[in-house]
Amino acid sequence: MNATVPNAPSTLRLYLHEARYECLRLLRTPSFALPTLIFPLMFYLLFGVLLNRANPDASRYLMASYSVFGVMGPGLFGFGVSLALDRERGLLSLKRALPVPAGAPLAAKMVMAMLFATCIGVLLMLAGRVLGGVQLSLAQMATLLAIDVLGVLPFCALGLLIGTLVSGSGAPAVVNLVYLPLALLSGLWLPLSVLPPFFGQIAPLWPAWHLGQLALKVVGQDGGHPAWLHVLVLIVVTAACLGLARRRLQRA
Repeated sequence: MNATVPNAPSTLRLYLHEARYECLRLLRTPSFALPTLIFPLMFYLLFGVLLNRANPDASRYLMASYSVFGVMGPGLFGFGVSLALDRERGLLSLKRALPVPAGAPLAAKMVMAMLFATCIGVLLMLAGRVLGGVQLSLAQMATLLAIDVLGVLPFCALGLLIGTLVSGSGAPAVVNLVYLPLALLSGLWLPLSVLPPFFGQIAPLWPAWHLGQLALKVVGQDGGHPAWLHVLVLIVVTAACLGLARRRLQRA
């Protein structure tokens, strides 16, 4: 007679439980949650509203670009720092020994990153509309929010790769060394046109530039390149980072 385990949880239930625990962990870590949500909004209010009150084009540009800057954070920090700490503390090895799907912890982190991206996108659009005078149609707002939410995935993959390469103590510094220069060099803090031409020439090398161009295309201020090209680059970056990270995790 085949033995069965009574009330064995389904795979979906295990994934949902893992997502719930990841959510509770982040909510109990205000040093991650609050800066992730507040910093993009604060920067936009300063540079996009207060310093550009008489320039609606600048407010619209910075609303789109700072939303991309904001959604990079949950992916890079949520995966890069969190995974590195889990590896260092042995939590990743413990989870591998538990009877849960191997991908559940990473899926939970991805869901949380997308939830944070949703909140950041909504906050930036509300600030742009109410305080910055940015007028977008419902279709434009929905498209921009979709770009923000899905656009966090390449940076989840990049953060995952970083988390497999560095220690928990060094991860915050390494992530910041990637995050902040990448945002500046991709024209997310200010248009590349105000920087030396060299920065504009190398901008297509950065995934953040391609995501920023998709967001700026929604508000009519992109560089005119086809959307499929930006999407293709982001897919390739995501696949490459995931592949490299998977190899590192298998060796760990």
